[in-house]
Amino acid sequence: MPELPEVETIARGVDARVRGDQIVEAWFSSHPQPFKTPPDLQAKGLEGRVILNVHRTGKHIVCELGSPSEDKNTDPSAQWIVHLGMTGRLLVTTPAGPVANHTHARLRLASGREIRFVDPRRFGRLELIDLKRTAGFRGAGKEPLTIGADEFAALFRSRKLAIKAALLNQTLLTGVGNIYADESLFRAGIRPRRRAGRLTRAELERLRLALQNVLQRAIRLGGSSVSDYVDADGVRGFFQLEHCVYLRTGEPCRTCMTPICRILLAGRGTHYCPKCQV
Repeated sequence: MPELPEVETIARGVDARVRGDQIVEAWFSSHPQPFKTPPDLQAKGLEGRVILNVHRTGKHIVCELGSPSEDKNTDPSAQWIVHLGMTGRLLVTTPAGPVANHTHARLRLASGREIRFVDPRRFGRLELIDLKRTAGFRGAGKEPLTIGADEFAALFRSRKLAIKAALLNQTLLTGVGNIYADESLFRAGIRPRRRAGRLTRAELERLRLALQNVLQRAIRLGGSSVSDYVDADGVRGFFQLEHCVYLRTGEPCRTCMTPICRILLAGRGTHYCPKCQV
């Protein structure tokens, strides 16, 4: 599943290509799974809207939409929310570009471009929010890229669950997934099974800084392409080349040469170095 760096990369790429463009026509497939808002209502609500900007909130891509271009009001009046699920892709292409199997949405733009949502496993979700009727979309947890030391430490105080499971809890931190939890815990020197509430303040601060550094580095490298992930242009990321533990079971640790271990924790494959992480 695309995590924070991948979603951030896609959102930035889409924003750079379609900001200020107008949606002329919206088409949706007949498969019901990807649609949190019925497709006919999405099409009606999207057509004629101007894309003011595209950004990430947690693991969601949020397209801020304005009224038709002749309206001078530049405040958002709607949001199109894209969750990529396990295999979703949000691509910017031309109408002449080959239409991939499992394409569930095509937004034709005034510039001649198209935004396409492709999702083979159909775990992604598309939703349209009318800001005149309801509040805008917000993530459930705290933003890991900007959270401060005190607030980060408070998230884990007295919690009995393993720190790896706590990092994956989207009501605590929004956007962190399996890859970046493993990589951050390695760089902080913390074993994934340790109880979150028993970590010292110094350990939690090491983890916060490691998490932010890993996420920022992954964003700069376009995310991790370990499965289906590609950016808005269909290009793979490069951060997987810098993974220290994730999917490196049995390979030597890049620091101490000890074989990397894999365990199952909270139902997720978890990778760590038994010597570097205590």
